[in-house]
Amino acid sequence: MPSSSANLWVLLGLGIAGILIMTKKLKRAVRADFGAFIDRFQLLPPPQPLPPKAPHPLTGLSFAVSDVFDVEGLVTGFGNLDWSRTHEPATRTCPVVAALVDGGATCVAKTVVDDMALGVSGENKHYDTPTNPAAPARVPGGASSGAAVAVAAKLVEFSLGIDTDGGVRLPAGNCAVVGFRPSHGTVSLSGVIPVSESLDTVGWFAKDPSVLRRVGHVLLQVPYAAQRNPRTFVIADDCFQLTKVPADRSQMVIKAIEKLYGRQVLRHENLSDYIKLKVPSIKTFSVIQANGDGKSSPLRMLVNAMQIIKSYEFRKNHNGWINSVNPTLDPVISAQLRATSDLSDADIEKCRTIRIELRSAIDALLKDDGILVIPTAPGPPKLESKESYSKGYLIQASTLSSLASMSGCCQVAVPLGFHEKCPVSLSFLARHGGDRFLLDTVQSMYTCLQEQLDTASKPKVSSKTVANEESANVAKEKGNKAFKDKQWQRAIGFYTEAIKLNSSNATYYSNRAAAYLEIGSYIQAEADCSQAIDLDKKNVKSYLRRGTAREMLGYYKEAMEDFGYALVLEPNNKRASQSLDRLRKLFH
Repeated sequence: MPSSSANLWVLLGLGIAGILIMTKKLKRAVRADFGAFIDRFQLLPPPQPLPPKAPHPLTGLSFAVSDVFDVEGLVTGFGNLDWSRTHEPATRTCPVVAALVDGGATCVAKTVVDDMALGVSGENKHYDTPTNPAAPARVPGGASSGAAVAVAAKLVEFSLGIDTDGGVRLPAGNCAVVGFRPSHGTVSLSGVIPVSESLDTVGWFAKDPSVLRRVGHVLLQVPYAAQRNPRTFVIADDCFQLTKVPADRSQMVIKAIEKLYGRQVLRHENLSDYIKLKVPSIKTFSVIQANGDGKSSPLRMLVNAMQIIKSYEFRKNHNGWINSVNPTLDPVISAQLRATSDLSDADIEKCRTIRIELRSAIDALLKDDGILVIPTAPGPPKLESKESYSKGYLIQASTLSSLASMSGCCQVAVPLGFHEKCPVSLSFLARHGGDRFLLDTVQSMYTCLQEQLDTASKPKVSSKTVANEESANVAKEKGNKAFKDKQWQRAIGFYTEAIKLNSSNATYYSNRAAAYLEIGSYIQAEADCSQAIDLDKKNVKSYLRRGTAREMLGYYKEAMEDFGYALVLEPNNKRASQSLDRLRKLFH
């Protein structure tokens, strides 16, 4: 039984200042938990085993679960208040949650899901929409919105969600966290409310691939194997054209791949053409297309087939309850269910045939050691906008998700910075059963990907700045020559010109200070040395020159400190040692 904890919010609380800022920006109330949690409790792990046995693999980690997972003593709400009202508390905790607790993690909460886990936007009219910490004015993505938000807001280290047609991957992309959909059938769905059993998987979120991988080792129960490198990376060029993902992000991935594995592993593919060739049932699939003109790409047809399977199996699972209770459903969800209510068994079989053929096609494309690279999502629309409720957004959001959902392969969504204040996410896919290989690969690549992002994020130096730096260096050299010729005022003029062209170079200030010392301008020399030290804390010459200026101004204690610090930086510096000894003899 879960034990309540009144003090849990001490651990899960967020700084009040941050909450108020977000509230002001959004012009709506933002809860301390960002609206992610429905129920709060604690499922505590067993005691640690005694040495020499290894500690539990998930020790010290907290997690939350979407409100489709059974937890003993709690009603599994399925994102719908009528469902909660008409169902009894669970009599046992589902095996997946129990396995994580046995693995050393502490389960602390249940999180919001879309209405009956059917949506893609993350907006829920029954519980309010969780606030997206990465983009507060944008939708968090669904169906597992609260689970993604809980991780993005650092309320927990990881969380569980359900992924049918993108329910983990879409919110991971929208909330700038890492999200994993395992191969279909590899993680138990016992004790999880079904949406569409042909497509459903248990997925999980984390802030970084290391935690994602640790959770994977517990849930996937795969035996230890030596990590192997990918031999092929397939870049799906046409998929990148479907989204607003900046071209530089795909280039970052390519550079990371080249750095880690070499250019020879890269391959570019038009995925629509490949599917059209390798999935023959697509050609005869005659369902009316979303754009109404009967014409669509193979990827769009995959979406249609996926939605048909999802709606058919959902009605098969839950139509009895819907007809008896007549619940309040989100209008968007109701429209989805009505749109496919008159399909024949033959239509369903065509969709299932496409699914079988697609798995074979993806397996043939990637084999045992290949990775497919695609964008994760089209980018989150604004909250409560017409776009987030539109059929067009549903299709666009589901197009990229359909590949893993329909083939059953595994996929990791990885955040890669922001574009126009919206998170950017790319995904890596491996064949069905390649889960450990995929998790290992993403962990190996993650640091390099972040390095590429950091490098690209640094402000680019303009041609004008480069020209100014070159001119400043020329002026400095002229100053050095004048100094050598003992033309002190001329040297000061050249160094001043260099500073005007580039005021961030410590050497220019330090050199001008040396010239000021020669003409007895000690106040100016001290000021220039202080500026140089602000720019470069290890500029030994500046400490020596400032020490000299301060000695001449009668600031003996400060002068001794400067000479002393110069000695710390250069212990064998004779000038610093002699100056410090001289001052010490004067005052002792």
